[in-house]
Amino acid sequence: MHIDLSGKRVIVTGASRGIGLAIARAFAAEGARVAICARGGEALQSAARELSAARELAGGAHWIIAREVDVTDSAGVQAFVAEVADAWGGVDVLVNNAGQGRGGNLDTLTPEQILEHANILQMGHFRFVQAVVPHMRRQRWGRIVEINALAGAFPTPDGIPSVINRAACLALSKSLGMSLAKDNILVNSLNMGWIDTGQWDRHYREVGPGVSREEFDAMVLKVVPLGRFGKPEDVAGMALFLASEYASFISAASIDIAGGLQGQIAYYPTLKRDFTDMVRARNLAADAA
Repeated sequence: MHIDLSGKRVIVTGASRGIGLAIARAFAAEGARVAICARGGEALQSAARELSAARELAGGAHWIIAREVDVTDSAGVQAFVAEVADAWGGVDVLVNNAGQGRGGNLDTLTPEQILEHANILQMGHFRFVQAVVPHMRRQRWGRIVEINALAGAFPTPDGIPSVINRAACLALSKSLGMSLAKDNILVNSLNMGWIDTGQWDRHYREVGPGVSREEFDAMVLKVVPLGRFGKPEDVAGMALFLASEYASFISAASIDIAGGLQGQIAYYPTLKRDFTDMVRARNLAADAA
């Protein structure tokens, strides 16, 4: 099976690094025109240079657009999508990747913090869908891939903003997948498990001294049946498939990219606390000796 996306006009949000950049690379490698956006900074410029250089070798450096976009700015989102559509005559694919995780519980959060996260995540996704759909309707063809998180499908006992706002994104994806199908616009959600984009290095450092990376990884991966972290490329491959004609009868689907991890995710916070307590006790014993 060869997925040919030559000439497809693709927008990938949050594409300056990690999963978003991997998806942008994958679409560009398959011949698509790719417009990326993020909040800005050197990471976005670096991603733009990388993609432009790759496309120039393939004879199409002008097939890359990169812009700073704040997903909470409705006018900015509309202007970016309009620029892409004007430059390329339309938009075929939207990959709604922009977003962020946020921890916290009933005792540590304010309602305003949850709303702030919702404005970035679920409303950010909604803004981009609302901006691209008129272009897709005119051509009666479109693919929207929502990058979500497994915590939206299987709630955890901590991280309330991520749990409830990801659940809202999943509901939005399913609703749009049904309502837009009549226009031949297919909407599906990919739900991330433990995808290693560098954040697990940070999580490891947070544990503190006295534990090896091998011990930490073994603890984290106890709940993952496949026994390893996912890679951004694992996500990119499914995004390509959903954007292709091979997925022409798939809409309102929710697909886990999680190595078999499902309800086990709820045990992770307890597992992490127990592990941290074990490390602390071990360090105290070592100091006492």
